[in-house]
Amino acid sequence: MSNSVIVINDEKFETEVLKGEQPVLAYFWASWCGPCKLIAPSIDWVAANYSDLKVVKMEIDPNPNTVKQYKVEGVPALRLFKNGEVVLSHEGAITKQTLIGLLEGHL
Repeated sequence: MSNSVIVINDEKFETEVLKGEQPVLAYFWASWCGPCKLIAPSIDWVAANYSDLKVVKMEIDPNPNTVKQYKVEGVPALRLFKNGEVVLSHEGAITKQTLIGLLEGHL
């Protein structure tokens, strides 16, 4: 079964990410962000191909609380959570291969 990216907001963050049973990749993006459009297919690919990983995406502008809490300073930004803790943090555009390499070290 392939998973898809779950769109979340500040209110859903704790339930969907921090209280998750499995590792969660949080993808922070913005509608005005060109590089976000470039990496979106890679994020979708990861969601579809890693059954043991939950992938969520959050638009930064309407969700300032989470953005501030996890020090998202630029988009696209990625945070990998395990047991409610950030174990990987990346900001900026990233190739699919690099993304896979980062994830493989933590899953």
